[in-house]
Amino acid sequence: MSRPTHAPLLNTTAGDFPLAECKLKVGGRQWSLLHAAAILNRDTEDRFVTDPDNPLPYGAVLWPASIALAHEIAVRESEFRGRSVLELGAGTGLPGIVAASLGARVVQTDRNELAIHLCQTNCARNQVAGVEHREADWTEWTDTTRYDWIIGSDVLYAHTLHDELRFIFRTNLAPGGRVLLADPYRNVSRHLLEEMVEAGWRAAHARWSIGETGAPRPVAVYEMSPPVS
Repeated sequence: MSRPTHAPLLNTTAGDFPLAECKLKVGGRQWSLLHAAAILNRDTEDRFVTDPDNPLPYGAVLWPASIALAHEIAVRESEFRGRSVLELGAGTGLPGIVAASLGARVVQTDRNELAIHLCQTNCARNQVAGVEHREADWTEWTDTTRYDWIIGSDVLYAHTLHDELRFIFRTNLAPGGRVLLADPYRNVSRHLLEEMVEAGWRAAHARWSIGETGAPRPVAVYEMSPPVS
């Protein structure tokens, strides 16, 4: 991880933050991601989350779940090529960028304007074109487009938003489509997944370990398929 020469600043209401660069190898290609902070193992995540004085917006941070989801997408190239993809809570944008590089048509969404700016910057930085970017709030969702894939990394963090996510999954998943969610085994996330399975969704599970130093962060990637009508 390095600070680019003449590092750009991320302007927020909490202050201006210099962006750093993280170089990651995913799917046989090296990616360059600008971010305000990178969480690459459990230790750094614990320090970041428990720091009461940390002013950084979560959407400007590169999280382990985002990296795990990008890896999962990269090993499924044939399943994403030519498909439509909706990314929820895109943050710094890595999973959607990888999907677009495989030939998917990607719409990246986030309620945070800063996150959308980072997604656009990182798409350009990695020379990945054709990604659409939209500000979108799950609680005021208006998109009715159907997508082959709905993807998200660490988006199940708030129980109060689970109804909104279920609505999006029902409304925006195309027939035969699937949901792919990366989550670092948070207890609150399990509740939504269990409720979906009880409602007839089929679930598959892969496990990734993120972080080369310190305590690696285990991340689950859940593939959810809707009930058969």
